[in-house]
Amino acid sequence: MPGFNDDIPLILVIGGGVVGIAVARQLARRSSGSTVLIERHTALGTETSSRNSEVIHAGLYYGADSLKARLCVRGKHLLYDLCARHGVGHRRTGKWIVAQTAAQRAALERFHAVCRDTLDVPTRWVSAAEVARDGEGVVAAAGALESPTTGIVDSHGLMTCLAGLFEQDGGIVALNSPVVGVRPEDGGWAVDVQDAATGETSTITADTIVNAAGLGAAYIHNMIIGAADASPERQLTLHYAKGSYFSYAASRPRVSRLIYPVPEPGLGGLGTHLTLDLAGRMRFGPDVEWVSDPTDLAALSASTPRGAARLREAVAEIRKYLPGVDPTALAPDYAGMRPKLKGPEHAGFVDFVVREEEGFRGWVNLLGIESPGLTSAVAIAERVEELLYGNNACEA
Repeated sequence: MPGFNDDIPLILVIGGGVVGIAVARQLARRSSGSTVLIERHTALGTETSSRNSEVIHAGLYYGADSLKARLCVRGKHLLYDLCARHGVGHRRTGKWIVAQTAAQRAALERFHAVCRDTLDVPTRWVSAAEVARDGEGVVAAAGALESPTTGIVDSHGLMTCLAGLFEQDGGIVALNSPVVGVRPEDGGWAVDVQDAATGETSTITADTIVNAAGLGAAYIHNMIIGAADASPERQLTLHYAKGSYFSYAASRPRVSRLIYPVPEPGLGGLGTHLTLDLAGRMRFGPDVEWVSDPTDLAALSASTPRGAARLREAVAEIRKYLPGVDPTALAPDYAGMRPKLKGPEHAGFVDFVVREEEGFRGWVNLLGIESPGLTSAVAIAERVEELLYGNNACEA
């Protein structure tokens, strides 16, 4: 770890995923001191940030008064603007959410009303006949809801861009540096950081810490609560939803927009959907598998009973809206992990947590940052800046 001048205020952002990078970049532009981004791995963005659908969400699914809705809608606009100005690969593909039953149609009509009346998110109702005519093989027996502002982004390119801007503003990136201790000290924070290559530990004194550790956020949170002798009731347990993705090797059917099923309460995700990469290749996923180990990111293997079973399940879900899919062209591709504040027994909505922790000066916690975290990243960074400095956040 580099040395720091104790006379200069130091902000420490823990976690080098897309949200941590965006937060560090935002704070480096505002702070008069040093901003350091600490990442435990040998590269930035190797966990949830690079193992997802790479979708720019419109903000359809979340309660109108929720932080997810506000940050997603704001983040979408900021992200499109940032990508256009800095040459990050992206495309507005649009999306259909397809309904097969009257109950699913009713759910879409509720989304449509909230988007129109409260969120100012554009949506359009698509009849079953129009889907049959223009859907490129997609089926929506009860119609579909179109989201014209949904798109896709090169998540790796986005993180490279944000990290470059952060370093241009004087920010420091410390890789291969797991945090092994955090405790309040003299009005600030003592943070023990290990050099993963040598095993040596050094202590950094920071004025402000931001816990953006994603899958490791509960570990950092509980470390601080324990060191401060705070109430054990403030300890946190995260739950982990692993999602597997499937590549598609056939040339037909070929769909040019994103296709999502209507989300089912308690599923843990948005369903096994069809997404595209910037080259137009289709992929499907993620499914949901609740696991106890957040490092279990191994892809499925179709040659194992477990992998073959999950592939069959995925094919069954995909055929509900794309009956012409060729199951022999589907193969397990990669897997991602979503940090959840509630487990599979909880069927209700769970919001992001973005807050300065009560009773702790200079500690901002980001918890349960799953989808739409990629879309919301720059807006979350603005929110963190507002928590620390008040309004008048820097423009993206």
